[in-house]
Amino acid sequence: MLGAITGDIVGSIYEFDNNRQTSFPLFTPESDFTDDTVLTVATAECLLSGGDYTVFYKEYGHRFPGRGYGGRFQEWLESNSTLPYNSYGNGSAMRVSPAGFAFRTLEETLYEAQRSAVATHNHPEGVKGAQAVAAAIFLSRRGRAREYIREFITNAFGYDLSRSSDEIRPGYAFNETCRGSVPEAIIAFLESTDFESALRLAVSLGGDSDTIACITGSIAEAYYGGVPEPIAAEVWRRLPDELAEVVDRFHRRFAI
Repeated sequence: MLGAITGDIVGSIYEFDNNRQTSFPLFTPESDFTDDTVLTVATAECLLSGGDYTVFYKEYGHRFPGRGYGGRFQEWLESNSTLPYNSYGNGSAMRVSPAGFAFRTLEETLYEAQRSAVATHNHPEGVKGAQAVAAAIFLSRRGRAREYIREFITNAFGYDLSRSSDEIRPGYAFNETCRGSVPEAIIAFLESTDFESALRLAVSLGGDSDTIACITGSIAEAYYGGVPEPIAAEVWRRLPDELAEVVDRFHRRFAI
C-alpha cells in the first residue's frame, strides 16, 4: 500500500491547483499526506488486527484531524453515528488498497473491498469503486497483463477504459465520485511504463489529484513490484512514526 500513500503525497499539492503536465517535481517542501493516507493505514490496521472498519475509520479520523476529509465523512466523524451514509464518493476507492494485497483469491479480495467500503460508502457505486481498485491490484500482483486487467475491469464493473489520458485531460474537471475518478485513475496506470510514469500521468489528468494518484499508485505498486527506493525514501520521511509502523508491519505480513 506504499504506492497509494506515495500517490497521495505526490498529488497533495495539486488537488486544488491542478497540473496538466507530466513534467513536475514529484516532491516539494509542501508535499504531505492527506486523508487518503490516514484511511488507507486505517484499512491496513483493521486487516492486521481484525475487527470493524467503522471503528478504525472513526479512530484514525480523530487521531489525525484536518487532513482534508470530505464533507460528509467529516460530519459522520463528528457524529455519534456508526451507520453508513450511502456515499458514492471516491473515498471508498482511495483507502481500499490493503485489501488488494492481503488475500489469496479474487473472491476474498472483492468481499473484503466491499466490507471496507460499506462502513461509510454503502451506495452500489461506492462499493463498485472499491472493488474495481482492489481487483486491479490483485490481478496485477498475479502478473496479469494490462489488457487482461482492462478487459476484466470493463466487463465486471462497466467502467469505460477505452479512453486515453490525452483524451481525458482537456475536459476533465474535479470529480469526487467513484464513477468520475476511478476509471481515470485506472487508465493512468494502464498507460504507464513504470511506477513513476503512472503517478505523473495520474496527476496530469487534473481533478482530484491526490486521490487519483493514490489509486493509480496502489495498482502500479502491485504491477511493477514495489515503489522505487528513492521515491519510497521521500515518502517514509514524510510519514509520522505511528503511521509508518503500521505500513511496515503490513508490508512484512503481506509481501507483494
